[in-house]
Amino acid sequence: MVIPVLETLDITGKTITADALLTQRKLAEYLRARDAHDVFTVKDNQPNLHADLRLFFEKDRGQPDFREPPTPGHGRIESRAIWTSERLNEYLDFPGVGQAFLIERHTVEKKTGKTSTETVYGVTSHTRDTADAARVLGLNRGHWTIENGCHYSLDWNWDEDRCTIRTGHGPANITALRRFAIGVIKAKSRDTVSATIPRLARNLRLVFDYLRMTENSRRRPPVRLAPAG
Repeated sequence: MVIPVLETLDITGKTITADALLTQRKLAEYLRARDAHDVFTVKDNQPNLHADLRLFFEKDRGQPDFREPPTPGHGRIESRAIWTSERLNEYLDFPGVGQAFLIERHTVEKKTGKTSTETVYGVTSHTRDTADAARVLGLNRGHWTIENGCHYSLDWNWDEDRCTIRTGHGPANITALRRFAIGVIKAKSRDTVSATIPRLARNLRLVFDYLRMTENSRRRPPVRLAPAG
């Protein structure tokens, strides 16, 4: 559970974001007791809450409260829109709801023109006085920025989500080594991590160069030329 980790941090006035796995009453109550805010994604692991949000927002919800302009990146163009409501605050059986929200993400693949739409439901302890629709959307996106920047890199390059190392300190050790490798690559390579890893796999000498374990990779003192004459 994440609560033991939060116990070591000063979270007063902070906003804690969580994906559906951590959308739990106990965590929401804990955050309110610590004077912190939350932004939770709601999925089928909270079936009643998810059903209530889906039923409410599936009705005529009108125009979104905020819409981001299309953003290109990673071979696709994405646009996001968010609808928020305080009308469910007293109805939903979940602690400290300040707003309910629906986020709709529309994606167009540049090469194929294929389109897709993803719908995400959620709740936050923020009221509209402390977080308008644009900020709620930004908080939700910020959560996945961490996911994409850290965990996504591990999973994409080493398929970590399907790693079969399970016993003892093995999972923590292999993750630490992979993070170390990513850090070294980012510091040394001018290319992306995913492009550099195959090159290192084909050239073991280059790995030692990266780790400064070869003569060519060691720093040498600058050569001082004697003055002429």
